[in-house]
Amino acid sequence: MKDQPSLVQFDSREEKAKFVRKMFDRISPRYDLMNRLMTLGQDMHWRRLAIDKANLHNGAMVLDIACGTGDLAGTALKKQPRQVVAADFSLEMLRRGRARFDGEARIRFLGADGLLMPFGGSSFDAVLTGFSMRNVVDIDAFLREMTRVVRPGGRVVILEITPLKKSLLRPLFQFYFSRVVPFIGGILAKDREAYTYLPQSVEIFLRPEELAERMRAAGLQAVQYKLLSMSTVALHWGTVAETETAAKQNTDS
Repeated sequence: MKDQPSLVQFDSREEKAKFVRKMFDRISPRYDLMNRLMTLGQDMHWRRLAIDKANLHNGAMVLDIACGTGDLAGTALKKQPRQVVAADFSLEMLRRGRARFDGEARIRFLGADGLLMPFGGSSFDAVLTGFSMRNVVDIDAFLREMTRVVRPGGRVVILEITPLKKSLLRPLFQFYFSRVVPFIGGILAKDREAYTYLPQSVEIFLRPEELAERMRAAGLQAVQYKLLSMSTVALHWGTVAETETAAKQNTDS
């Protein structure tokens, strides 16, 4: 069998970024189907919870960074935002997202790298990302960029698979992720390599409390997280600090 890549085998950030971009381009045709199968359909429920934590209001400006084909962006539409910008650096994912939401004027798909976003500061009321943090080559820079483009008082929301602590469930979870998921990915997505990378990236990712601390270091306040689906998925959220001027205006109003 062909050797499978592991995060620890990447020699540089550039090598990992290139691998991730090509991987998502390859699996884009079956990406949504694989997500539904791997999670038994629970991923849509997790996305609804993420949107609820974004605390959106009618007419909000929303950014879904590392959007894939737009699942999270599409879910955000139910909150009646003014616009959702769905950004990703995988052009194949964007192409399929545009086709999926053809005719929906409130979603704009855009090619962009989360480490250097082409948006001014305080451009959005909320920024969300789903299942992307494990693939980022510089988590701290990504968190700082998300924080930068959110207005004071707005929210950053992160949905991600999380390493499972030692428990009776852990061996079963590891078997499913390391054996069953690559097998299904090899058959349906015809890309066993990509779905072998998935469990490897989860295993060495930050613990929920560690990611929460990184979010605070990026400047977010009131950071919280909630574990979902027997602690296999973590939903994090935090608020961008209000400036003294904004806080005074809110007090006076």
